Amino acid sequence: MKAQPTRPSIGRWYILALISLMYLITYLDRVNISTVAPVISKEFGFDKITMGIIFSAFVWAYALFQVPGGWLGDRFGPRRVLAVLVAYWSVMTAVTSAATGAVSFVIVRFLFGIGEAGAFPGATRAMQLWYPRQERGFCQGITHSASRLGAAIAPPIVVLIMTTLGWRWVFYICGAIGILWSVWWYLSYRDLPEEHGFVNRAELEHIRGIDERGNVNQPKIETTASVPWGTVLRSPNMWAIMCAYFTYVYCLWIFLSWLPSYLVEFRQFTLLKVGLLASLPLWAGVVGDTVGGLATDWLLTKTGNAKFARRLVAIVGMLGCVVFIVPAALTEDAYTAVYCLTAAMFFPWSSSAPGRHPLWSQPDCSCWAPQFGDSGSIPTPRSSKSTNSRPQQLARLADPLAGRSLDHRTEEGVRRADMDSSGADRARCRNARRAFEWRHRVPGKDRCSQSRR
Repeated sequence: MKAQPTRPSIGRWYILALISLMYLITYLDRVNISTVAPVISKEFGFDKITMGIIFSAFVWAYALFQVPGGWLGDRFGPRRVLAVLVAYWSVMTAVTSAATGAVSFVIVRFLFGIGEAGAFPGATRAMQLWYPRQERGFCQGITHSASRLGAAIAPPIVVLIMTTLGWRWVFYICGAIGILWSVWWYLSYRDLPEEHGFVNRAELEHIRGIDERGNVNQPKIETTASVPWGTVLRSPNMWAIMCAYFTYVYCLWIFLSWLPSYLVEFRQFTLLKVGLLASLPLWAGVVGDTVGGLATDWLLTKTGNAKFARRLVAIVGMLGCVVFIVPAALTEDAYTAVYCLTAAMFFPWSSSAPGRHPLWSQPDCSCWAPQFGDSGSIPTPRSSKSTNSRPQQLARLADPLAGRSLDHRTEEGVRRADMDSSGADRARCRNARRAFEWRHRVPGKDRCSQSRR
């Protein structure tokens, strides 16, 4: 009787779950400070410009250290590098609670960004070694959605911790979660699937393929790469994609950094309501990310035209964001603004999905480069990491500029308080005046007596 072939094990899906959890933790740790920001501003007397500089310190480090972080993953392997990086940035997360002023907040957030910069390049290197090419697009979609999920669940979790234990415990708890993950990762992951006890020969053959003799193919590991910088810098597609990605990242960081403060201070929601309402646009981003990927794959199947499939979804996503974000800024109704912001967030994240699949599925691309799409065949890890870092460097301007814009909107409301004649408008503008005075208060003075004057 002929023996039945051994079924492949599922060790690679266990590793995918671990990596997805790390992606969730990265965004949970990035955006927790935005929900805590109104409380930090009140306690330390920070205005919005100061908070914008604190927020942007992370993005500066994240942009500057992506290429070195990717090099570390290529040189030393994702097992050691990710374990060290996650543990390091988790310590920096916990240390955030010990900051005593603007300078210390900026320093800690910069150090935190250094650690997170190498997370996605290292994780992509890990997936390149563990999954066949036909599964890499799916794996990147799952992990990318997990990161958005981390951003979406952060506001209610952070508000719950703040209201029960205080804002400093937000950073203690998030830091502890990251350290636990780093230990779990180091004990569970191996750089090559054949070294892992959960992977049998059948699964290894599925991952690696077999040669004409029936032997499992050797892993294709590149430790060095020659970057064609001249070709990269002369490519019109590269510059077009970087410009498009800049607009996407700029909008993204306004949502990630400023949405809770905007809802509390300009739209006058309570902190408890912000825990729910601030997560709605981010949940819409999770859905949009998935819908964008499905839509571009469907268009590609129907038309067979990769450029059309990728570009159409990206263009619709960017224009859809404009259609809804402008009414969100102009409407007087707070809930209408939240609904418009939710729709606005759905579209840019759907536009980021089309570009994720093609380059990430290349065998030697250990980088986070969703912006490439089908426009290039840049075969090296460092070129794609650098393309991700350039828009990040420009988009770091979003935080201080958005902070100044929020202050300007409130100043405008203060001026209107002396001009409007209707009772409803006066009440609305009094709220704007109080918010403005609260943000620019002199620490130690009684705010009630100030507002009465």
